[in-house]
Amino acid sequence: MKKIAVLIPCYNEAKTIGKVVADFSNVLPEADIYVYDNNSTDNTAEIAEAAGAVLRKEYMQGKGNVIRRMFREIEAECYIMTDGDDTYPAEYAREMAEMVLGKNVDMVVGDRLSSTYYEENKRPFHNFGNMLVRKSINMLFHSDIKDIMTGYRAFSYEFVKTFPVLSKGFEIETEMSIHAVDKNMYVENVIIDYRDRPEGSESKLNTYTDGIKVLRMIIRLYRTYRPMGFFGMIALVLAVLAVLFMVPVMITYVNTGLVPNFPTLIVCGFTILASIQSFFAGLTLQTMVQKNKQDFEMALQSVSRGREKV
Repeated sequence: MKKIAVLIPCYNEAKTIGKVVADFSNVLPEADIYVYDNNSTDNTAEIAEAAGAVLRKEYMQGKGNVIRRMFREIEAECYIMTDGDDTYPAEYAREMAEMVLGKNVDMVVGDRLSSTYYEENKRPFHNFGNMLVRKSINMLFHSDIKDIMTGYRAFSYEFVKTFPVLSKGFEIETEMSIHAVDKNMYVENVIIDYRDRPEGSESKLNTYTDGIKVLRMIIRLYRTYRPMGFFGMIALVLAVLAVLFMVPVMITYVNTGLVPNFPTLIVCGFTILASIQSFFAGLTLQTMVQKNKQDFEMALQSVSRGREKV
């Protein structure tokens, strides 16, 4: 098994990929550098191969699909994931790798937001979106990850081989962060400098459509990983609404013995039933989540034993 593998998903990065491969080769000369070309229409693949990278292809479009292929195919003790757009300096890769190899960190996050991101990035809504996603996830999942959507990370073998990739696109970083927090994996942050794309290099991200996808994923993953919190909030909202509308009806009944708003009383009754149903759905699903966590720990032990045999 190789000690370190550098993973670079690429789509139309001919302008920068040669420099990225060269930079990481200089910092980590012992590492294998893999460039996965994702249907590029320029000469990204040829430049990457000429620079010394191991070139592979992924024909299903989307960064999540590329990461899924990488994690399946590559065996290493430590994985460094970066982008091919030359926005992440290679000089931090050694520190990140040593944290995985020496401290048994499962995921090292390259934190742009505590450094130069807000000065270098020229897209203001990207800045707002990164802040919103980070605060939302840290609040909902009680975590302290400094940069949720960074593409610069290091992973342990155990993380890579137990991470179920469900995302197809740029939501993959958010999914990684939530998975690590939920499964109680060891996460560390390393502050890195961020460089905006060089002139002539175009971002594949769409601020609005990709931002909406990420927010939808946060809600979906919160429902999956924290069902008691998700369905409990729904149950609470329904119960509060039912009580608010029922109280005037009950006051009128106590004072007059009459129920003039009978339809309101009926709707409130059904709303309370829906609230109770939502609560017990969350309770049942939370029990299943706990069982899944137990199964995951057993699978993690199997992966660790398999790693020792390789």
